Amino acid sequence: MMLTSNYFWPTINGHLYYDKPLLSYWFVVVAAHLNGAMDETAARLPCAIAGLVGVGLLIAIGRRLYNLRIAAAAGLILATSFSFVFFSRHASADVETVAGELAALLLYLTFGPAPGAWVIALWIIMAIASLTKGLLGFALPLLVIGVYSLFRDGSHVLWTKISRGSLATRLLWVIDRNRWMVSWFSLPAIAIGLAIYYAPFAVSRTRMGSNAGIAMVIRENLVRFFEPFDHRGPIYLYAYVIFALMAPWSVLLPAALTELQLRPRLSAGQASSDRFVQVWFWATLVFFTLSGSRRSYYLLPILPPAAILVARIVSVPAASLSPGARWLMGLGYAAVASAAALSILIVLPAWLRPGHLAALPDAPERTVFTVMWIVAMASIAYAAAHQARFGIATSMYIIAYLSLVFVFIFALPALERYRSERAFAYQVRDQLRGDLSGLAFYNDLGPVFYLDSPKPIPYFAEPQKLADSVSHHHTRWIIVRNRDAEQISAIRGQIAAKETVFAWEPSAQSASKQILIRTVEP
Repeated sequence: MMLTSNYFWPTINGHLYYDKPLLSYWFVVVAAHLNGAMDETAARLPCAIAGLVGVGLLIAIGRRLYNLRIAAAAGLILATSFSFVFFSRHASADVETVAGELAALLLYLTFGPAPGAWVIALWIIMAIASLTKGLLGFALPLLVIGVYSLFRDGSHVLWTKISRGSLATRLLWVIDRNRWMVSWFSLPAIAIGLAIYYAPFAVSRTRMGSNAGIAMVIRENLVRFFEPFDHRGPIYLYAYVIFALMAPWSVLLPAALTELQLRPRLSAGQASSDRFVQVWFWATLVFFTLSGSRRSYYLLPILPPAAILVARIVSVPAASLSPGARWLMGLGYAAVASAAALSILIVLPAWLRPGHLAALPDAPERTVFTVMWIVAMASIAYAAAHQARFGIATSMYIIAYLSLVFVFIFALPALERYRSERAFAYQVRDQLRGDLSGLAFYNDLGPVFYLDSPKPIPYFAEPQKLADSVSHHHTRWIIVRNRDAEQISAIRGQIAAKETVFAWEPSAQSASKQILIRTVEP
């Protein structure tokens, strides 16, 4: 967009890439101007800001539903859940969409369920959220609010109302429960929301004469949901994926769900709040499970309600929990404590590590890690001595925080030297002395971002067309992956640079590494 000055036609290396709506790209453009360069910092900055905003919005939701203690606990849990942190520093739009969904739900909890002008703001927020990744910004808030409206007074009331009386009476009850949606404000709200959502696509169509944007929305949202063309994960995928996404707090999720079912409701307000979180969690899980296209990180929107569920049990003394929840909480904490204790093995020298672990590089900042490990062990000792006084919660916070600090502040920066694609791109630029005019890709775009070419680099998917380009002296250099090199073996050339292959990488990963071929005239 910045190279072409066309902000309504997203491309990668000159080829249309409308997989996401335009707003997430615009955020990166703004960040690039603030950053002074289009680099990884600019690409990640919008997601980082969205992550911080998301934590703040969850705290506001938790305070609206319960109290400041549970709200603060939920915010801390979300902010120390591995995948939320990972994707908040990742150049993707997922966390931006989650933040938009949280804003929509907070608006409902503040002004709903009575209809009012707030519904207009709700549709505007959902439209903005949907412009970051897809129609999920509309679908999830409407689903959660709609299902909660039916269950607001409990499942027994819902069953009574929909199982008795005439069809008209039942339908009128359902409409009345969703009065926030069915009111005089709804028509202008929906019209404004859809207009905001469609406006960028309309401009794109007018300027480029193509409906590619809306076509991609239909493909990536509706077609993918009902008739998936890729990412066909098993139907039970999310049943175990959630434990990786929410680590380490996920070990307390079974206890939190058990407590939600067994703990007696102390007041009508408490019961209503519990029902909202319950609907939020299960509706989100069912929605993504029913989709035919499943990938692990699609489930990120479930982390906020899961954080509130766990916050409910870590914000009270363990002795006040039901026996089943208390037992599951102890079991989950024991798993985290054991993993924390065994983690000291990563600081061992290579000759003491068993099997394939010996081939891995040494852990970075081993002294720092050892100090953190000692602090974590002290927190475990504290939990053992103070179980009745939030000892487990305190220890979990410390272990989660220290783990993320070490991973993201020390480990990942140290692993930069093993990011071989970027280093390979720099090798290519050195070999070509900055002149990329004779370079071409075969069957993959490779390190296109790191090459920083001022114009698209030719791309070939057919060996013969590439050979023709070489014979006409248009292509002098070729970037190809190891696994595809045999396909162009008829082209005479010499390997000028290789992407580094590390000893611990499996053969499949080695095959995907790239090489630079300098063509030789016959």
